[in-house]
Amino acid sequence: MDWLDLPAANAARGIIQLPGSKSISNRILLLAALANGKTLVQNLLISDDTAQMLKALETLGVKINQINKNDYSVEGIEGKFPVKQADLFLGNAGTAFRPLVAVLAIMGGHYRLSGVARMHERPIADLVNALRQLNANIAYLGNEGFPPLEIKPAKIQTKAISIKGDVSSQFLSGLLMALPLTSKTTTIMVNGILISRPYVELTLAQMARFGVQVIQENWQQFTVTAPQAYKSPGEIIVEGDASSASYFLAAGAIGGGPVRVEGVGTESLQGDIHFADALEKMGAYITKGKNWIESSSPISDTSRQSLQAIDLDCNHIPDAAMTLATTALFAKGTTTLRNIASWRVKETDRISAMAKELRKVGALVEEGKDFIRITPPATALTPHAIIDTYDDHRMAMCFSLVSLGVPLRINDPGCVAKTFPDYFEKFAMIVHS
Repeated sequence: MDWLDLPAANAARGIIQLPGSKSISNRILLLAALANGKTLVQNLLISDDTAQMLKALETLGVKINQINKNDYSVEGIEGKFPVKQADLFLGNAGTAFRPLVAVLAIMGGHYRLSGVARMHERPIADLVNALRQLNANIAYLGNEGFPPLEIKPAKIQTKAISIKGDVSSQFLSGLLMALPLTSKTTTIMVNGILISRPYVELTLAQMARFGVQVIQENWQQFTVTAPQAYKSPGEIIVEGDASSASYFLAAGAIGGGPVRVEGVGTESLQGDIHFADALEKMGAYITKGKNWIESSSPISDTSRQSLQAIDLDCNHIPDAAMTLATTALFAKGTTTLRNIASWRVKETDRISAMAKELRKVGALVEEGKDFIRITPPATALTPHAIIDTYDDHRMAMCFSLVSLGVPLRINDPGCVAKTFPDYFEKFAMIVHS
């Protein structure tokens, strides 16, 4: 489908069962593959990104069986992939590309890793530089500092190493997941401010579920002690995707509600769960349980009141913060989202793309290196805007919220397959005219 027209809706309410978390799904798949023993992975996200990881692991010799739609059995290879030479195409799946680079560089073998054109524009030098400190043999096959990459066998030398923390937390996460394969104690020092810390916390939590503990000090130093090796927990359930929850929670806050998402709650391991706190700061009513969150619009004794603009440091919710950009269209005042430099190296330059598309619906937008400032139009949103999505799933899902004010067209709606293939069907279940 080249485009999708969304009619205007005036209410949002309902219950949504969330798909599995992308970030957790790909971490668990890789750790299950590296572990000793067989792991039953339940509620795995079925999407383009997880398909890329599954395909890569099978190419590397991991035996994976699909039990039913969302459950997979993964036979661990005890830290050594059977296939020592392979070409891996990983699309635009950063959660597959970055950790596989780290693991393959340490494991030994001859591999080439590539992706779509946008993946070849996403920087990876910080991870490569850190791995080269361990004597890994990695070469750039295109532009210096970017994929595609070639990895050749090398004698890994463990020592204290450093990595930059201000571009992508996936670099540190990939390195952490790979280090137990060296069977030696290694310490990582983070240079600069560590962005997206909740995603690193998520990595440490998944590693612990597979029996490997990491000692961290002030989120600036991480030590993987030896000997430690990944061991299958037997069965593991992927919790719902907190980033995907943000669109439905925002819809409830904008469109009356209540909208309830099931699959994440007070016990969630994901940083994007704190998106609900941001909605609360905007005036939304939020209630939570162990495995659910519910949102509604602000209500007074006499009438529904609109949301209020916020000024927020979004370092802790880098993906879900995108949803705040379109939610800001329905808030009184000017919303400023800060500390979002990582948006510029995602599936597209998200700050630039978001600014351009928000202006199409009448918003006044200011963008900077690491912030975006949004003021909704003085009167009403511009109807029938044609929104470009830049092959970025989050752009498509964020702008679906505009339909709670005016009709619009979403170009290339199929890009949501990266993380949420049936998103628009689920969205249609909660919006009402």
